[in-house]
Amino acid sequence: MAETPTPAGTGSQSLARRVIEWWAVGGGIVLLGIALMTSWSAATSLLINRPLPGDFELTEILVAVAVFAFLPYCQLADANVTADIFTAHAGPRAVGAFRLLASVLALGASVVLAWRTWAGFLDYREHVETTAILKIPIWSAYVPALLSLGLLIVACLLTFKDSWRLMRRGRTD
Repeated sequence: MAETPTPAGTGSQSLARRVIEWWAVGGGIVLLGIALMTSWSAATSLLINRPLPGDFELTEILVAVAVFAFLPYCQLADANVTADIFTAHAGPRAVGAFRLLASVLALGASVVLAWRTWAGFLDYREHVETTAILKIPIWSAYVPALLSLGLLIVACLLTFKDSWRLMRRGRTD
C-alpha cells in the first residue's frame, strides 16, 4: 500500500493510520470476494443453470461495505476530489489553509453521516427488515459502515492536525 503523504505523528496517530490503511485493504478484499462470487454465480448459471441464490443481495450489501471502508483512507491519503486550480501556485501555508478548511468540512460531513447512519441502524434494528432471498438483516450492513465512519472521523482529525502544522510552519515535519 502506498504511503500517505502526511507525517507519521505520535504512536497512537501512527496506529490509527495503520488501522485505517488495513481497513481499506479489507475493503479491497471484500471487492475481490464480490468479483469471485459474481464470477462463480455467472459460471454456474451458464453451465448448470443454477446461479448462487441471492448473489445480487450480497453484492449490494458488500459493495456498500467496501465503499465505506475506503472513505477513511481516501481522507488520510488526500485522495479526495480537489480543485487544484486554487493551489497550483500557492505556497505551503496557503495549501495548508485550504487543506485545513477541507478537513473541517470533511469532519462536519463525517459527523453528520455517522449520526444519520446510526439513526438508520437503530431503525433497522427495531423493525428488522431483511433481504428477500437470503433473509440477511439490513442492519448488519450498518455495523461496518458505522465503523468506517468512525475511522473517517479519526482520519479527518489527523488530516486537520497535519494541515494545521503545514499552515503554521509552512512545511511538514
